[in-house]
Amino acid sequence: MFAGMYMSDKKQIHIAILDLYEGQPNQGMRCIRELLTQYGDAHQLNISWDEFDVRLKNELPDLSYDMYISSGGPGSPLDSEGSVWETQYFNWLATIEAYNNAAHNPVKKSVLFICHSFQLACRYFKVAQVAKRRSTAFGVFPVHMLDTGREEPVFAGLHDPFYAVDSRDYQVIQPDTKQLRKLGASLLAIEKERPHIPLERAIMAIRFNEYMIGTQFHPEADASGMSMYLQREDKKHTVIESHGFEKWQSMIEQLNDPDKIGHTNSHVIPNFLHQSIEHLVTVEA
Repeated sequence: MFAGMYMSDKKQIHIAILDLYEGQPNQGMRCIRELLTQYGDAHQLNISWDEFDVRLKNELPDLSYDMYISSGGPGSPLDSEGSVWETQYFNWLATIEAYNNAAHNPVKKSVLFICHSFQLACRYFKVAQVAKRRSTAFGVFPVHMLDTGREEPVFAGLHDPFYAVDSRDYQVIQPDTKQLRKLGASLLAIEKERPHIPLERAIMAIRFNEYMIGTQFHPEADASGMSMYLQREDKKHTVIESHGFEKWQSMIEQLNDPDKIGHTNSHVIPNFLHQSIEHLVTVEA
């Protein structure tokens, strides 16, 4: 219903994708592009986007976009502190935050932070500690919602727990409850419970404010594409060498389960787009 309303008022939805992959081969950007195309086709919306190479070219979008998706990426979310690209990225984020906080700007800018971007946002907002894990998290894992997550529109329609692709050497832990309250932020989800391991469970999703949300996991990951990717001989060899054959086999099996990755892929980013566009329609109507 909102699609027709929006098309009559505004011919195009313009999205900025912030690419933090530092030029490294990845599936994330392909998945994001495909989700935007699929959503536009399904809702008869004219969605266009521009991509910004944040880490190699110091590219960042201006305020002309309707919404922003900031990708995952390789490397440490801590070692970039003080770098030119991170300083400019945080300046961009401060600009978006100031724009949204200004009463004279009724049409706010929605932002989705994924994985590496999520860790950077946690540092920017000072809501929790970002730390190196004892071992790499790689695979398909259950994500457990907190009470706030069950009420989160971007998580609407997900199971509890839901399953997501997770690939990281770092984690977000030890939330600062005082800072969360100050920002009006909410913890939405945490990683699977491991009762035999005496370690704090990592935070898997946070709503930083009314218009900014981030996930540690990869909501863009698609089951068929990821399955084909992991079955390529070079990638299969890399995964088995790093994580063992059982991990590779488990990922293939779980990617082929329609209630797992496919379900998350078809809900989180589409829900983010839906909520963001509904805001645009409500304000501009």
